[in-house]
Amino acid sequence: MKRFAFLTATITALFTLNFSQAAESQSVTLTNAYLSRTLTVSDGVLRTTQIENLRAKTAWSPENAAEFRLRISKGTQFVEGDEVLSTSDFLCTKADQYKLDGAAGSGAAFTLVNKDKGLTVTVRYELKEADFFLRKRLEIQSEKPITLEYIEVDSVPATDALQIYTCNAMTANGPSNWRPNLGQPLYTTQTGTFWGVEFPAAHNTVENSVLQCGYLWGKELAGGQTYLSHWSVCGAADDPKFVADCFQQYIDTIRAHAFRLQTQYNCWFDLGRGVNRNSFKTSVNTINDELCVKRGVKPLSAYVIDDGWQDNSPKIFQQAWPVNGKFDPDFASSLQDMKDVNSHLGLWLSPGCVFNCGGMVHLYREAGYEALSNYMSLCGPKYTADLEKRMVELTRQGVCYFKLDGLFGHLNLREFELAGRGCPAMPQLEMEGFSCNDSRLNDSKYNELKEYYMVAGTERLMQIFSHMRQVNPDVYIVISNGAWLSPWWLGYVDTVWMINAGDAASGSDRTGELTYRDNIYHEIVFTDKVQFPLNALFNHEPKKNTSGEPEETFREYLFMHLTRGTGFVEMYLRPSVLNESDWNVLAEGLKWADEIHPCFVRARMFGSRPASGAPYGYSGWDGKKGYLSVHNPNRSEEKKIAVTLDRSIGMIFNDGKTYSVKAVVGSQSGLNKTYKQGDSITFKLAPREIRVLQFDAM
Repeated sequence: MKRFAFLTATITALFTLNFSQAAESQSVTLTNAYLSRTLTVSDGVLRTTQIENLRAKTAWSPENAAEFRLRISKGTQFVEGDEVLSTSDFLCTKADQYKLDGAAGSGAAFTLVNKDKGLTVTVRYELKEADFFLRKRLEIQSEKPITLEYIEVDSVPATDALQIYTCNAMTANGPSNWRPNLGQPLYTTQTGTFWGVEFPAAHNTVENSVLQCGYLWGKELAGGQTYLSHWSVCGAADDPKFVADCFQQYIDTIRAHAFRLQTQYNCWFDLGRGVNRNSFKTSVNTINDELCVKRGVKPLSAYVIDDGWQDNSPKIFQQAWPVNGKFDPDFASSLQDMKDVNSHLGLWLSPGCVFNCGGMVHLYREAGYEALSNYMSLCGPKYTADLEKRMVELTRQGVCYFKLDGLFGHLNLREFELAGRGCPAMPQLEMEGFSCNDSRLNDSKYNELKEYYMVAGTERLMQIFSHMRQVNPDVYIVISNGAWLSPWWLGYVDTVWMINAGDAASGSDRTGELTYRDNIYHEIVFTDKVQFPLNALFNHEPKKNTSGEPEETFREYLFMHLTRGTGFVEMYLRPSVLNESDWNVLAEGLKWADEIHPCFVRARMFGSRPASGAPYGYSGWDGKKGYLSVHNPNRSEEKKIAVTLDRSIGMIFNDGKTYSVKAVVGSQSGLNKTYKQGDSITFKLAPREIRVLQFDAM
C-alpha cells in the first residue's frame, strides 16, 4: 500500500504580499461571525496557526501543520520513486486576498513554488459571510509531466480529532458486506468542527491525532497543465456535542436540489420485466383514479418503469440503452400518459449494466467498449461517453426521474477495473488471471487499486449527473446498488440506497418486515455510525402487492415506515389487487407525509436495536411541527421506552415552543395535552404495538 499521514491551514483583509525569499513572518485571517482561520507565512513556509470556532467559542493552535501533502511519482505502475511533498518543501512567493464573485465574503490565495521539482501550488481559501464553513483547494501546476498519486487537500493536527466512521470493507465478494471507507466527515470533539473533502470518494481519516482530508487520483499531470483539486471544507458547530447535527445542516446547503418530498409508483413488484406501455398505463390510471381523483391525494411526483424497457439486442451500438418494442422509441406515448395524470415519467437504468443486462455487456465487449468481467466499467472513456449521451438525451426528452441501479456492482458482488482503462493501473500487484470480482481482491493490499477505480468512476458519474441537471435542474436522481453512503453524493443526486439490504424486507408479517429494515437503519446509524441524513435514504418501501390484511395492520406498517423520515416514498404496489381499505390507508399516509415532510429534514432514530426485541423509534421537527414514533417489536412482552424531547431526536436547539400533541396511530392514553423541549414521555408498549404522535406548535 502507498499511503501517508499529513497536516493543515487559513486567512482575511484585502492584501497582496510578495515574498522574494524567506520573508519575515506574516499572518492573515479569514473570518466571519462563525469561524476564523489564521495563516502564517514564516521563513517562506505557509502554515495554519490558529482555528477559532466562534459559534462555540472554542479555538486551537495547530503546531507544524503540513498544510497539504502531495504524493508524486513517475506513474502508479512503478513501485519505487514516490515522493511526498508538503508545505515545508515549498517557498511562498505571493499572497492575495480577493472578494468572492456573487456572494459576500472573501478569499485568499497563496502561491507556493518548489523550483527543484518544477512545481507551483496555489493554495486557495474561501469564506462566505453567511456560511459557517470555509472551503480550501489546491491548484497544482508542473513544468514537466508527473503523476499525482494522492492529494491531501487539508491536514490539521488536533488532539480531539475523531474519525467516527471506521468501517473499511471495500470487498469484491461478500453478501451484505459493502462498507467502503470513503466520503465520510471527520470531527473535533472539544472544539466542535467538521472536516472533509467535498467528494464522495474522498479518503478522510485521522492518524496520530491529525485530520487528513484527501483522495487518491493517480493520473498524469502534463507539463504546463493546471489541476484543480476538489474543495475541502472546515465547518463550525454551535455545540461540540452536536457537531454531527451541524454537519447535516451543512449538507443541506450543498444539495444538488433542495430537500423535497418525492412520491411515486414503481412497477417492479407489479409488472416485473413483462411491463409494456399498455400494462403500465393501466396501473398508472388505476393509482391516479383511486388516490388522486377519488381520495384527493396530490398527483404523484412520478410513475416509474423499472427493468424491462431496455432493448438487449445488438442495436445498442447504434444507441446506448435503446428502447425495446414494448414502448415508443422516445417514450412519447408514456410521456403523454404522465401529462394526463399531472405527473412525470421515471426510468430504471443500470449504469454498470448489472442484473438483467448481462447480454448487453457481452455485446458491448465485442464492440470494443470497456467491459469488466460481468459489468461495464464506470470510467471507461468510450462506454461512459455513450452512457452520458443517452442519459442526457432521456432527460431532454422528458424523463424526470432515474433509478440508477447497479453502479460498481450490487448487494453481493462488486467489480473493479484492473486494466487501467480510464483509471490508474498497478500491474506490480501481479493479478494475472484475476477476474474483476475475484474474491482475492477482498485482501486490503488491493484497496488502493480498487479505490483508484472508484475515484475515477465517481468523478465520471458526477460529470454525467451535472450535465443531466443542466438540462433539467429538477431531475430526481437515485443511486442504488453498488453505491455507498457518502453524504457528499447529495451534491449530485437526491437519494442513495441504504446498502447491505434486500429490496424486499424479509419477515413473515409486517412486524418482521419492519424489524428487518429498521435493524439495518440501526446498524447504519449506531453501529457503523454513517454520517448520512435519514431523509435521503432509499429503502425499497412501502410495499403493498397483496390484499386482505387487517386495515390497522397495514396502517401501522405504512405510518411507521413514513416516520423513518425519507423524503423518497417509492410505492411498490400491485394496484389490480388492492381493495377500498388499502386505498384508504395509502391515501391517508400520503396526505400525512405531505403535511409532515418538512420535519424529515431533521429525522432521527433512537432506542435499541430492533432485532433485540427492545423498543425503538424515529422523530423529526421543523420548528412548527414534529412527530415521534415508537415500536415494540417483541411478540410476547410489554416493553417501556422513555423519550426526551430534545435536540438529540431532532428538535431545534432552544425551541422554546409549546406543542399540542395528537395520536396519529395508536392510543393517546397517558399523554399530556402539551409538551415543551426538555419534557420526557414514557411509553408502555404492548407486544408489537406502534404509536405515532404529531406535535403542533401552539
